[in-house]
Amino acid sequence: MQLDKFTDYGLRILMYLRVNDDPKASVAEIASKFSLSEHHLSKVATALAGEGFVVSTRGRAGGLSLAKPAEEILIGSVVRSLTRNLSVVECFAGNGACVITPACGLRGPLIEAQEAFFKVLDSYSLAQVSQESGALAQLLGLSDASALDEPV
Repeated sequence: MQLDKFTDYGLRILMYLRVNDDPKASVAEIASKFSLSEHHLSKVATALAGEGFVVSTRGRAGGLSLAKPAEEILIGSVVRSLTRNLSVVECFAGNGACVITPACGLRGPLIEAQEAFFKVLDSYSLAQVSQESGALAQLLGLSDASALDEPV
């Protein structure tokens, strides 16, 4: 299974917020650090806020912040929420486009594989995938990176 850019960018936003030493970060700031389109990242941030992963505050002192502790944000939940097309193959979408769907033996194994994919992602929290917070902060050019490393 391959993650779309929308989901990838959502995970990047969450990791950035996790390692950022500021309580809030703007979409413009995050877009700049990852060399991404601010407009596109804004759409992703809106989706993250809508799903309850981040809090978005408007205004001069506004920005994005994590809505709950990083230990409580499961990567599988984020991926399920943001991925626009979870169908590994056409027949999963239920549009009946494949003529062999009624007799195809691939559907079962592919469903099983997709479930295994999410089961693995469900076993990791944002805190776990960003436990190298000092190194991540350094790579992103954030201040005081050494103070961020903490055991998970």
